[in-house]
Amino acid sequence: MITYATRKSALALAQARAFVRTLGELAPGYDFRELHVVTSGDRVQDRALSEVGGKGLFVKEIEEALLAGEADFAVHSLKDVPPELAPGLVIGCVPKREDPRDVLVSRSGQGLAALPPGSRVGTSSLRRRVQLLKQRPDLEIVVLRGNVDTRLRKCREGEVDAIVLARAGLVRLGLADQATEILAPEIMLPAVGQGALAIELRAGDERTSAVLRAVHDEETGIAINAERGVMRAVEGNCQTPVAAFAERRGNDLWLRAMLAEPDGSRLRSDELRSAWPNAQDAERLGLELGQKLRQA
Repeated sequence: MITYATRKSALALAQARAFVRTLGELAPGYDFRELHVVTSGDRVQDRALSEVGGKGLFVKEIEEALLAGEADFAVHSLKDVPPELAPGLVIGCVPKREDPRDVLVSRSGQGLAALPPGSRVGTSSLRRRVQLLKQRPDLEIVVLRGNVDTRLRKCREGEVDAIVLARAGLVRLGLADQATEILAPEIMLPAVGQGALAIELRAGDERTSAVLRAVHDEETGIAINAERGVMRAVEGNCQTPVAAFAERRGNDLWLRAMLAEPDGSRLRSDELRSAWPNAQDAERLGLELGQKLRQA
């Protein structure tokens, strides 16, 4: 029996169960048990995450369950995982990434460029807020928390005119058709690790590590290492408007990144291209780009 920990939102359960189904197919012969954990980020729903402060608001309690031996591995949205893990824990595998882009969902069916001036757009992400206002400084950005269904409902009911969500979440919930517009990275650079999962476990747990290796996607892992290098260099957390997106183009790595101050000022962006690296070099490239942004 292998126990895995997950948050209990509809999206967290959908992605954890899909991962475990794949794991069971590639590493047959194991039974799996699901452990639900309520995190700090789940408990606080009346404020933007940037106002709550701290790192790892959606992973801290799950990491505690791993360290206590209550679970063998955890399934996280990688964008929720801070650059530094709790001592004694490691990321055991990163499965193939879902679409990392953001989407706009609007009541009117209009895209971002066509929204009327003064439209209210809901998001609790400083990264999204900064980039939305860069494109459309005439919009009103409204703090909007809650799970995907809650935010879609608030948009339908007119609390806001539009919302921005990760496309990966809609896809995993079978709601991809709800998107009005897929936002290209040139418009909305994704969060570090968006669309990817991080499977975390205790360091030294060779049995679980061997099982998880069957699902690791090397290309995703290298891209994620580059993005997390940016995050580590800028010491990013939910109070930092930061974005990074790495992708493979032929035999090259293309890494783009964005950084701003917490109040949205000093927005700067940069990019680099390199021969496709190994995992260690990918992180080094991310650190290099992140340090350039920090010093700009």
